[in-house]
Amino acid sequence: MFRVVRIKKSFLLFCAFCVLFFSFLYWRGFSVEDVASSFDPRVIYQGTKEKKEIAFSCNIAWGEEYLPALLDIADEQDIVFTFFLEGRWAANHPETVKELLQRGHVLANHGYSHKDQSKLSYEENKEEIIKTEETVYEIANIKMTLFAPPSGAYCQATVDAAEDLGYRTIMWTLDTVDWKHPGADAIIKKITAKAENGAIILMHPTKDMVEALPVLAESLKRQGYAFVSVSDVIEELKE
Repeated sequence: MFRVVRIKKSFLLFCAFCVLFFSFLYWRGFSVEDVASSFDPRVIYQGTKEKKEIAFSCNIAWGEEYLPALLDIADEQDIVFTFFLEGRWAANHPETVKELLQRGHVLANHGYSHKDQSKLSYEENKEEIIKTEETVYEIANIKMTLFAPPSGAYCQATVDAAEDLGYRTIMWTLDTVDWKHPGADAIIKKITAKAENGAIILMHPTKDMVEALPVLAESLKRQGYAFVSVSDVIEELKE
């Protein structure tokens, strides 16, 4: 009898938690579809764990003044960046886009105008991706295959649109949160402590990242990591 009462109590507590959890999501404006999409297996947060490799993912919608320094550090440290370009930014900086490619880095899609794509329809999501695709193709004559939604905001329509256009949707394993200006030391400490095989490290062109990257790269090398593109680190994952 005591065991039955305990089971009933646990079940009631679980139900209460579910009610509170979904009430919170509703209050924040999330739907059941939003919650389901956050577990979409097509969305990639990390590459293969079988190899001691790490990928640096850099979103660009601003911060071009720091790119020359980041590119020089990349040359020195044998880093291959995967640059996720906002289409609007690419249209305004065509020569910089060409330089990123010429210096051996990978170009990828970050939507056109930094909209919250989790709130867009399927067709609106497609439009954001296509406009960036066309812009970068006109500048660099390449077809991109990776897509990172602005601010990491996506829904099922986002992932469906990306997939139908031939893109894999990329998130991140570790976020430097460099846009909040935590300081170089904080970035170095966080990433070196949490680094793991197949990690995708998210960054932006910021002053903090310029200061942190040389030390961070050396630290990761001492841990035995090689630096590869996002395409390479996810190559062995099943599509």
